[in-house]
Amino acid sequence: MSTTAEKPASQNGGPPNGGIHRGARAAVAVSGKGRTRSRRVRRLSGRDKIVLGVMVGIPTLIQLLFVWLPTLFSIGLSFTRWNGLDLEDLKQAGLDNYEFISQNYPPFWPAIQHNVLWLAFLALIATPLGLLLAVLLDQRIRGSKIYQSIFFTPVMLSLALIGIIWQLFYNRDSGLLNYLLGTAGTPQAVDWFGDSNVNIWAAMIAATWRHAGYVMILYLAGLKGVDPSLREAASIDGANAAQTFFRVVFPAMRPVNIVIVVITIIESLRAFDIVYVINRGTNGLELLSALVIQNLIGEGQVIGVGSALAVVLLVVSLVPIVFYLIRTFGKEKEA
Repeated sequence: MSTTAEKPASQNGGPPNGGIHRGARAAVAVSGKGRTRSRRVRRLSGRDKIVLGVMVGIPTLIQLLFVWLPTLFSIGLSFTRWNGLDLEDLKQAGLDNYEFISQNYPPFWPAIQHNVLWLAFLALIATPLGLLLAVLLDQRIRGSKIYQSIFFTPVMLSLALIGIIWQLFYNRDSGLLNYLLGTAGTPQAVDWFGDSNVNIWAAMIAATWRHAGYVMILYLAGLKGVDPSLREAASIDGANAAQTFFRVVFPAMRPVNIVIVVITIIESLRAFDIVYVINRGTNGLELLSALVIQNLIGEGQVIGVGSALAVVLLVVSLVPIVFYLIRTFGKEKEA
């Protein structure tokens, strides 16, 4: 019987048991060092700290100078009387400016109503229209890129230019709309921007032309980011296209929905350019933003009243946004 099989592994050229243990310990030590290196946090150098400070500090400084400081100044000036020229004429007024705009300033309450109406119109008409366009263009139809460009073009135009374009469309004597209705140049022609009973609706349609394109692009981006497996799972469960969209796809776009709600509220409350181009925000087109400008830089400059109107506009815009965000993120925490 051969004695080769009885020899230890070390005599057959293989590593002894001790060698195996030493190798394992070495491997563990190496892997441990690797984990130690991976867990070691790289400290920022002096140059990194300077670059980071500049990148964070400059935007913060710009926002502080052009957003927060003017906001605080407006809040302070809303409790004063001032002609805007001489600081010696700056006098405390308490709540007189707020009492004036709420009780003795005729355009104030119509402006509140028009802003609420503008918000409802954008939320119930313009935003769903943009969502519909996004869903249709997400179906990979032929020429979808061309359609996207067409619907997005108004977004690239300023609101002032949009107001001018729609003035040509709504013109009483030579406008395209009255021409299509067959009333151009006749006594039956409607003065769409001059008639206080209809001009607010005409202006909101003009604003919808731009807002729908903006919402369309945002929702298109959101639809592209939805996991296709969610739709496949819904289809396997027997859901039709409408059920899949409203119960699966639309809830999955919650971040986009939050952005669009905030944008819709801001757009409805900061609407100024269109109505100012039409008739300077008068005769049925009173909006809070237009009243602010009229009192701050208009002919009858009243800094305190204009600042009070600006504060009201700020509060009106922040309340629904904060309420929606608290409610949305509160539901996420409960889930």
